[in-house]
Amino acid sequence: MNRVAQHPVQAFAAALGAVAILSIMDAVMKALVIAIGIYSVSIWRSVTNLVLTGALYLPRRLPWPSRQTLKIHVARGVVVTVMAALFFWGIGRVPLAQAIALTFIAPLIALILAALFLHERIGRRSVAGSFAAFAGVLVIVLGQARADLGEEVLVGSLAIVGSALCYACNIVLMRHQSLAAKPLEINFFQSITVLALWLAAVPFFGVPHWPAGWWMWILTAALMSTAGGLLFSWAYARAEASYLAVTEYSAFLWASALGWLIFREPVSLYTVAGAALIVGGCAVAARGKVTDPPEMDYT
Repeated sequence: MNRVAQHPVQAFAAALGAVAILSIMDAVMKALVIAIGIYSVSIWRSVTNLVLTGALYLPRRLPWPSRQTLKIHVARGVVVTVMAALFFWGIGRVPLAQAIALTFIAPLIALILAALFLHERIGRRSVAGSFAAFAGVLVIVLGQARADLGEEVLVGSLAIVGSALCYACNIVLMRHQSLAAKPLEINFFQSITVLALWLAAVPFFGVPHWPAGWWMWILTAALMSTAGGLLFSWAYARAEASYLAVTEYSAFLWASALGWLIFREPVSLYTVAGAALIVGGCAVAARGKVTDPPEMDYT
């Protein structure tokens, strides 16, 4: 099988661009959650995502996936739905910089899950990195407590950590899914699953109101999600994961800037120190772990 030519500099730039686009999307989603609520924005965004992914996938008239592959699609769709709901609900209550810093623990959780379910060995560096990252989370939570930001921020932070746990499960599932299907198929069936799950909630919560004044922002968030995912796919096909992984942490800079400019959210020293510990822990753990990059996907 022919390998894609390696272009590390261009790939690094593309990955940085993907992080920037997805960080701006997070800010848009935060504004939408505050304005119309997580339920309404999630349903209408899911509808938009399905239209976009269907327009890319269906014209190709590809064979229908096998029953086993469909099970993987559905399982990951469920995880992605919970992950996105927790994350976007959380960022509606937590400053963006703190929220993004907390999500950085996902790769370390993935290492633990890989050890439990894939029987992969956890080295000393991974253990040390996990302790450092956990200390970073505690520092951020301590900063929240000292600032007396309110109970909603603490609950929102727990939702963000729960989302990071789901994302770690998502990483493990991606390893299986990427062997069974191509990116367009994965995105299309994930969109169907996510929308179906949100529609299942309609009998309990009712049909959401049409977001007339916010529809263009919902479309913008969906387009950014698709664009960011495609940029990441292009980048990871052209450079090693260990080379590109550092670009993920630029999201903290974007979150800090966007949170301050748009939502007037100050960035405390506790958040900066906690983020440094989490990023440092991930770096220590990654030095002792070399794997093929999983297919990147962003909801």
